[in-house]
Amino acid sequence: MGGRICRNHCPLNHGLSILFLALCVLCFLLYNNKMSSTVTQMHSPDHPMPTSVCSFNSLSPEDTSDPTHSTFTIIPRSDGGSWHGGDQLEVFIKMYDFRGRPKKSGGDFLLARLHNPALFAGVAGQVLDHRNGSYTAVFSLLWEGDVVMVHPSEQPDRIYFQSIFRSGSVTEITTCNICLKAPQQKLCNYTDLHTGEPWFCYKPKKLNCDTRITHAEGGFRQNLKPMEENLFKRNRVISNSMSIMGEEGDVVEECKYLNSGPAGYYYQVHQFNNATAISQCLKGKVLHLYGDSTVRQWFEFLIAKVPDLKKFDLKTPPQTGPLMALDYKNNILLTFRCHGPPLRAYTLPVSEFHFVANELDSVVGGANTVVIFGVWAHFGVYPVEVYIRRLLSIRRAVVRLLTRAPDTLVVIRTGNPKRLKLTVNDYYALQRDKILRAIFKEVNVKLLDAWEMTQAHYLPHDLHPPQPIIKNMIDVILSHVCPQR
Repeated sequence: MGGRICRNHCPLNHGLSILFLALCVLCFLLYNNKMSSTVTQMHSPDHPMPTSVCSFNSLSPEDTSDPTHSTFTIIPRSDGGSWHGGDQLEVFIKMYDFRGRPKKSGGDFLLARLHNPALFAGVAGQVLDHRNGSYTAVFSLLWEGDVVMVHPSEQPDRIYFQSIFRSGSVTEITTCNICLKAPQQKLCNYTDLHTGEPWFCYKPKKLNCDTRITHAEGGFRQNLKPMEENLFKRNRVISNSMSIMGEEGDVVEECKYLNSGPAGYYYQVHQFNNATAISQCLKGKVLHLYGDSTVRQWFEFLIAKVPDLKKFDLKTPPQTGPLMALDYKNNILLTFRCHGPPLRAYTLPVSEFHFVANELDSVVGGANTVVIFGVWAHFGVYPVEVYIRRLLSIRRAVVRLLTRAPDTLVVIRTGNPKRLKLTVNDYYALQRDKILRAIFKEVNVKLLDAWEMTQAHYLPHDLHPPQPIIKNMIDVILSHVCPQR
């Protein structure tokens, strides 16, 4: 009897246990389903992703700086007299947007220069950003000049890259960049193990990540609204004119004033004017050049001007290198290598795609070694954090080089003003110029101020400065190499 009761009650107890377990499983599944839907909702295209260093925000053109509404006022002399050659001129600039509203933030790119083509002379001005929509430009009244607004403080743009993956007869092409918005399992991670510099490509559908063989610029996505292209038209001028009086009251020049950046000038710079002078200065030297095409210009200039400096054919792309030139008679070695990604270039093998910091760690250094690099032109389309990280990794490598070989001469090329385009512009170049100067301020390096040398010159601005400016830059470098000259 008792056993029968036990048999009747046991199924009931087991049933309750099973029911309890089923309810637990159901609750667990409902919870997971809720969490899953929440995660899906967070990453849904209808919901914005969290802002990252690769985010670019679009902007209404009506909110950007408009030179036709903006004004500038020449601040009168304290004694109320006329302007004379050699005076310091101050100009107050007030920026307005396309709706005629005063700007309340700074960051506009303004250039000021005075130049006289007849004298082959120029002087660059200096602009103080008050960060409230107003600026003060200051420069010496030495030669004729212009004042022009070059670029507003806003710009939307995008660059992307591509790599070829190949194995046997199978070839795939995917997009690459410093960061890509995709799950990690869908990306190939090429972050440099030594410097920590990130680089990613979308994973090919059939091939694995180890089959990547090339790097190339993919293109430029403007993502501009219909009126936004007006932001990048060069002929946006704020102008006025005045006369500068000579010491005896004669009118020396008539000037227009142009928006300005940094300060400095040079006048009829001539030093190393023939191949013999250059060869004697570089005799017994090893020169390593790293960076972008603005540094490659120096390699090309030297091999063109020094007949004994013969380019050695390494069977590499002429735009990116690596390149090498030898002067056996004078024991001169000259090399060039492009910097790592992001580099807008024709297709090049990833095996030749090296970061500058890693290259510097392989340099022995010494009194007969000159290291020159310029890394700037390809970083304007990225947030400043990307550029800062790159410069810090290079700085650490420079410090290591100077620690093991303190007699090594290190020369850093700054950026320079250039023609306005959607993919390259002076506003972002000036930001990065200031960052570069700050990061290397306490390091024993020589700064070649390409910004001031280009801005002060009478020739038009260009991403790749013309030969007379390159000649002046080479003279400055050689002056560091041979200071006794």
